[in-house]
Amino acid sequence: MKFQIVFIVSLLLLFTFFVLIFQKNKTSLPIFQTDSAQDNLGGEASAEPYSLSIESLRNGDYPGSDLTVEQTLSSGSNYSRYIVSYKSEGLKIYALLTIPVGTPPKNGWPAIVFNHGYIPPAEYKTTERYIAYTDVFSRNGYILLRPDYRGHGNSEGNPTGAYGSNGYTIDVLNALASLRKYKNVNPNRIGMWGHSLGGFITLRAMVVSKDIKAGVIWAGVVASYDDLINNWRRGVPSSVPSGARRWRQALIDEFGTPKENPEFWNSLSANTFLSDISGPIHLHHGTADESVPIEFSRKLEKQLKEAGKTVEFYEYSGDDHNISSNFNTAAQRSVEFFDKYLK
Repeated sequence: MKFQIVFIVSLLLLFTFFVLIFQKNKTSLPIFQTDSAQDNLGGEASAEPYSLSIESLRNGDYPGSDLTVEQTLSSGSNYSRYIVSYKSEGLKIYALLTIPVGTPPKNGWPAIVFNHGYIPPAEYKTTERYIAYTDVFSRNGYILLRPDYRGHGNSEGNPTGAYGSNGYTIDVLNALASLRKYKNVNPNRIGMWGHSLGGFITLRAMVVSKDIKAGVIWAGVVASYDDLINNWRRGVPSSVPSGARRWRQALIDEFGTPKENPEFWNSLSANTFLSDISGPIHLHHGTADESVPIEFSRKLEKQLKEAGKTVEFYEYSGDDHNISSNFNTAAQRSVEFFDKYLK
């Protein structure tokens, strides 16, 4: 009898142990971590992988806030410059704001949300880099807002990366909403410019929000997740931190490869939703770009045409990731494109 009691108690304890283990595994969601060092391949992935989907972005709320002037900077050639802040998911995000000098048009100035490419967050400063780029639009009659993204400069939050998290895209969508509220902005004449990582954000934003009337992308990471995983930076040198790619492996481990689970990976890719793009697209890419393959832009042009959308694409022979040798030409073409669709 004593042996039977001990045996039953042992079985109950063993059963309880397995139930606890099962519940723990059932309720836990994987947290995809990366090293603090990152390159333009991306950063952390979301704790909830499906939050990466375009549908998740579309279901989100992006009210933005009033733009608050934090600092008045020295003026440009014919425009005023400020550091401002706005709210995104409760975070205080900083940005560069430029405003043309003079009397606004009857319905307000056209405006551009400017999405910068990858810069190590710890090195990022609102007033550095992309100065020549922003000046091109600021001196040609556009209000311009360049968000810093979370975790960059003085912006609150962690720098989550763009490819394994929707955080930066959410910051940009809130920047768009904040700009639409700003005095002397024509809310029906807002475009978006993006370079490299900023091009990835621009394309995502334009299949989510109908408020972006035209987009210009230079050397953009505008490929599907299938191409990001299989056709980008093979043979990357050892100097590139492994943590910059960890979100890829974490998602593959959880959901399988794009070949094994195309439905999941397509749900993350803006390229799947190009029929919903909010406006015409202008693409620029150098053929000697060693950071982002020009094939990404070539393929996007083809996809947009197949979707019946307006797209213009310029290749610059022998030019680099920043289109340095043809900067003035690319800049003038970009201004003319925005003038055509925003003014």
